[in-house]
Amino acid sequence: MLSKGSNFISLSDFTKEDILATLSLIQSYDDQNLKRFIPNKKKLLANLFYEPSTRTSSSFFSAATLLGHEVLSINEVKFSSVAKGETLEDTIRTLASYVHCIVLRHPEEGSAKKAAAVSDVPIVNAGDGTGEHPTQTLLDVYTIWKHWQKLDGLTITLMGDLKYGRTIHSLIEVLKKFDVNINLIGPKDLRLPKTYGSYLESTELTENLAMGTDVLYMTRVQKERGAKGNYALTKLDAENLPPSSIVMHPLPRVDELPTWFDSDPRAKYFEQMQNGLAVRKCLLDRILG
Repeated sequence: MLSKGSNFISLSDFTKEDILATLSLIQSYDDQNLKRFIPNKKKLLANLFYEPSTRTSSSFFSAATLLGHEVLSINEVKFSSVAKGETLEDTIRTLASYVHCIVLRHPEEGSAKKAAAVSDVPIVNAGDGTGEHPTQTLLDVYTIWKHWQKLDGLTITLMGDLKYGRTIHSLIEVLKKFDVNINLIGPKDLRLPKTYGSYLESTELTENLAMGTDVLYMTRVQKERGAKGNYALTKLDAENLPPSSIVMHPLPRVDELPTWFDSDPRAKYFEQMQNGLAVRKCLLDRILG
């Protein structure tokens, strides 16, 4: 569970009961009276992002600010000592002497664990390469749970870059703790790494949707990591999508999720994005104490 001074590296450290308790806790930060949570003593948070980010970086900044804390933003590491060849460990040691918590986005898998090993302050994993993106996963799971009021018994279809998509990797690790039916759809060259398990996998969305799904979770092809492939939600797919289902996407989107679907009541990706603020407020408030 979340506690004062704890790291937040991977949701694999959480039990099923921990996750359900955390989702209930997040709900108290969703559309809450912010004044209740402004601390008497300000803390300083470092947003250390080695990769581009819009939603994760800005929502952590907003969450910390709304909780009454201040933020040291380092979103352009090329202007820091990293450009001189400084190691991640030395950068973390330096920042840990200035701030109370570090939110880290890094291109290398396992970087958050490396940072936590040398840091005197809590590390929050904001995405480590093709590994995990646990705060995104927590808001994904919260969006599903908030809509369906449950996780057990759902059919969830994951579509897109299954090989490099860290949001999919993290989400599968959490879903494995629940009684859910997972289906996978993606280009042949972007199959899910075997380390995450074996599931029904296809390259055709239409056939899959005809069998029914409660959640369609889409992602883009990670071209910045060398991925290649094309796919998109079509009007036929939308017709086959059950009326009760919801469509999610961690954003940013490219061509896989057309804008004409935005007005569809099943489109939940902007609500999903908004849920990130409640999740990150909850995390920071619990970790900073």
